[in-house]
Amino acid sequence: MSGNNLNGECPVPYYQESLFDPDGGFLGGRLCQELGNVTCCLPCPQASWMYGEELQEQTRIASWVSVAVLPLCVFLLVSYAVLPAKRTHRHYLSICFTLGICCMQIAFIIPLGTKPDQCYNEITPRDMYSSVSCAFTGAMLLFGGWVVVVFSFIRTIAFHLQVCWEVILGPRFMWGAFICGLGVPVIGTSVMLALTGVSFRFGDVCHINIEKSLQDYWIPIIAFSGAALIMQFSTMGYCVHIYIKSLYDTASTTNSSNIPSYTASAVTLSARQAYRRVRKILKLQWRSNCLVLVILANVLIFAVIFIKTNSQTEMTPANVEKALPWLMCLVTSEGDASQCYDKARDFGPNKATLLTLLILLTLVGLWNFVLFARPSMFLGWWDLLFRPNDRAQFEFVSADARKKRSDASNYEMLSPFKNPEPYAEPYAEPYVRAPSPAYTARTMSPDLNNHYGRDARYVRPSMSFSGPRPPTSPGRDWDPASTFAPGNR
Repeated sequence: MSGNNLNGECPVPYYQESLFDPDGGFLGGRLCQELGNVTCCLPCPQASWMYGEELQEQTRIASWVSVAVLPLCVFLLVSYAVLPAKRTHRHYLSICFTLGICCMQIAFIIPLGTKPDQCYNEITPRDMYSSVSCAFTGAMLLFGGWVVVVFSFIRTIAFHLQVCWEVILGPRFMWGAFICGLGVPVIGTSVMLALTGVSFRFGDVCHINIEKSLQDYWIPIIAFSGAALIMQFSTMGYCVHIYIKSLYDTASTTNSSNIPSYTASAVTLSARQAYRRVRKILKLQWRSNCLVLVILANVLIFAVIFIKTNSQTEMTPANVEKALPWLMCLVTSEGDASQCYDKARDFGPNKATLLTLLILLTLVGLWNFVLFARPSMFLGWWDLLFRPNDRAQFEFVSADARKKRSDASNYEMLSPFKNPEPYAEPYAEPYVRAPSPAYTARTMSPDLNNHYGRDARYVRPSMSFSGPRPPTSPGRDWDPASTFAPGNR
């Protein structure tokens, strides 16, 4: 069928909807309007009529950025799997976080190889049922976004519990993080694909459709992101409070000696001791906190702009009225879209904003690499590749072996536990740490935490042959005749 026949009774460049198959493709993606007795539709892809033919090439910039960033994320995952933990400081939250970012990067890379056809016919875009590439790119992009947001929320919970409540995170929290961090994205993505679906809207990557997207995707994402931001800022506010309080702490017990007090408890810690504990937590976890803030800020901005885009492009009477000057411009220019770009800006989203959002999504992996790629990782790969027989690099050497013996205050102890502190990320290798007053108080007898003047109970050692005895009476209490000692003369 020729182009003139497809126009039917509609003016150029519009096509008459009744001349096309009523089934196939994403029918909700058609941009149609009734003109008299016929319904006329804008040719597919609609984004090219609004922003120009060069939009397709410009959206591929995000794909090529993903090609450069994905190897960095893969490098982190391989390092976590191959190198010892003392080189990578790996943690299950960081690993799952990186996996979610990889899903988002792969979603942008797939179209470079598949080169999908965005249109099912002249007026209908393809969706996940009519394009395999669309199904994979849309599902992986939205699933990766779910994983990143949920694990950001879990990390903020962990940070809040460690700093504000001094909770020791154990295996229960880890398995709960796995179940929630992976279960919620799987359920959320499945519900979104079943109720809303994805289709080609702009670029070669499929995005979520408009219908019910607010209820099954954007509101939950914003809820998790907003709760994570509130908890993160509340924790940082607590840290600022502890810091200010420590400035006015003049207790002599915290300034008189560098020796830790073994009679202090976690409840009776002074402000300065609490500040030292919080400062150590921030030193250990500042990288993850910075990345969480970057991720949540990007997600919230992306969600707000995308929701606004949906409200502007939805086929409502108000939006049709706003788009009428642009639609009439296409008729008067006989399909020359370049003469109507200025009128398209009056009702549609800004092209520069959409391109910026796509590039920001792909740069998340770069921030992940910058913050979590430690110099010790590169040293570990150097030792693994060029010094494979040097096993001394993986052996533990006490840190005080390199210190001067005269500096007795720097002596350190090897802890038998895995965690360097109750709030630190777990490591698989032994480590060196100094005893903490609060930690030592928890491991000692509970009697020492009640009061300071109570007598300690004597515990007889298993290999000792002596014990406490009452004082003997004055004078000689033995018979000289029973021994070889001479008697009195």
